[in-house]
Amino acid sequence: MEIWINPACSKCRSALTLLDAEGADYTVRRYLEDVPSEDEIREVLGRLGLEPWDITRTSDPLAKETGVRDLPREATDAARGRWIAHLAAHPKLIQRPIITAEDGTAVVARSEEAVREALARKG
Repeated sequence: MEIWINPACSKCRSALTLLDAEGADYTVRRYLEDVPSEDEIREVLGRLGLEPWDITRTSDPLAKETGVRDLPREATDAARGRWIAHLAAHPKLIQRPIITAEDGTAVVARSEEAVREALARKG
């Protein structure tokens, strides 16, 4: 299992604390330093079953600054591609933490329940 984190994020720190308390085997990816490629973002979106705008921090001032909130939210390859390219260029806008579970799925682990859900997903 891998967890994408920003160490400055309290939700990320809480998720790590819970993973440690449960003795989970995981790898930390500091995604602001080790920026995911567009293909990696596509893969995680597939695992999450979400659209790119679903994992975009649109209330972040950077979202307004960079214009991502104005991109079309259409279920087309072109629209998705623009959002994914934007997230790869501005990883701070990716919702966090994201845990890739052992069964091939993923969760946006912003709550204790979501972290426990990821822990319960065995391959």
